[in-house]
Amino acid sequence: MKKDIHPDYHPVVFRDPGAGVTFLTRSTITSHKTIEWEDGNTYPVVDVDVSSASHPFYTGRGRVLDTAGRVERFNQRYGRA
Repeated sequence: MKKDIHPDYHPVVFRDPGAGVTFLTRSTITSHKTIEWEDGNTYPVVDVDVSSASHPFYTGRGRVLDTAGRVERFNQRYGRA
């Protein structure tokens, strides 16, 4: 790999305040806010709006759309049999 062309890849804490979940991973994102993690070290923290703990697809609280009814109404309205 070439030197000095890659961004800094470091540990970062991502926090979902809506779900009350935090997780430590590595990223190139930077933040001026910091948090003390369970291991006693201080890491930059990034607040996210949606994570796997709060997204309806992963939590099972998603809506199921009635696509069959919509297709039938479309066909009825525009004369397709």
